[in-house]
Amino acid sequence: MFLRNQVAKLMALVLLLGASAFTAFEGQPEVAKKPIKLFNGKNLKGWKVHGTEKWYVEDGLLVCESGPDKQYGYLKTEKTFKNFDLSVQFLQEANGNSGVFFRSSVEGTKVSGWQVEVAPPNHDTGGVYESYGRGWLVQIDEAEEGHLKMGEWNTLRIKVVDDHVQTWLNGHAMVDFKDAKIGAADGSIALQIHDGGGIKVKWKNLLLTQL
Repeated sequence: MFLRNQVAKLMALVLLLGASAFTAFEGQPEVAKKPIKLFNGKNLKGWKVHGTEKWYVEDGLLVCESGPDKQYGYLKTEKTFKNFDLSVQFLQEANGNSGVFFRSSVEGTKVSGWQVEVAPPNHDTGGVYESYGRGWLVQIDEAEEGHLKMGEWNTLRIKVVDDHVQTWLNGHAMVDFKDAKIGAADGSIALQIHDGGGIKVKWKNLLLTQL
């Protein structure tokens, strides 16, 4: 009887300690993931150029500029990113018609994927466009167009989790929607130079947190 009582007490103690350990572990805060620098400020390591337009580094900034062909150009990450929270800063000089693609692939200068628009004033910066597909998925309300600061540094944030897409421009929410086709896709981050010529955009602080 004594031995049976001792075993019962020991089992109860083991269960109590196990429950306490689980509770302590469960209550621990989740460790924040460290953002990845997509651009190192020195060169185009980790990226691939598509097309004949100009991509170069100047004074620690990533610069995209129309070339003599005045065609589309892309700078695509070698790695793919499905779920992420991306923050980039851009400054438009002259015509700033560009964009940030996500879950994209590029063959030559034909891109498949979704673009968060970077464009001159009143042209839907922060909206989402599907290239070679459905076109505009979400355009920007007129009331939100004033958040773009042409000729100054702007901060664009893009968060994509499964089928859920959100964008912010200078801290202002721009789009928030879900799309099954986006949810099923995977691919790279890519920056764009639009065709037509006369485009120059500077980029810095391209920070991506994988989710």
